Amino acid sequence: MKRIKGLSLTLIGLIWVLQSCTYKLSLTGASIPPAMKSIRVEFFENTSQLVVNNLSRLFTEALKDRIRNTTSLNVVTGDADAVMSGTITDYSIAPVSVQATNNTTAPLADQTRLTITVNVKYVYDADKKLSFEQPFSKYKDFKGAIEPVEQSLIADINKQLTEDIFNRAFANWD
Repeated sequence: MKRIKGLSLTLIGLIWVLQSCTYKLSLTGASIPPAMKSIRVEFFENTSQLVVNNLSRLFTEALKDRIRNTTSLNVVTGDADAVMSGTITDYSIAPVSVQATNNTTAPLADQTRLTITVNVKYVYDADKKLSFEQPFSKYKDFKGAIEPVEQSLIADINKQLTEDIFNRAFANWD
């Protein structure tokens, strides 16, 4: 019984120490200032030359979901402690490797790369050194036509992009 009581006191002491830390720590590796309770994620407009109708909405919602699912921050539409905004600056499809053909026609692309680049501005006025503006870019290679795999490629790339942006904003992993 004394052992359980001692363990309980140790746990209470550990919890007290962790709560007194300057930043909230989570299992995701995020360190969020305790004063930050809310964030506004603005719509990321697609300004690239190639336009996919739902890309802006898909990316913006993926970023909001990443924040909602891994922090205790409230994602709001009005006034917020921090603001994340930006644009999708590049959506490109380019051959990565070329396959030779036996006839006189042009060579075929053996692998093609879909690349998405977003420019992100993160503003936290209470601690300006945490604010940043920078581009993030990710790609995924595929074979064949883009149409049958485009939405799944976008989802995969959005997951990678939102992870990098999240880490930069909340874990300071440059």
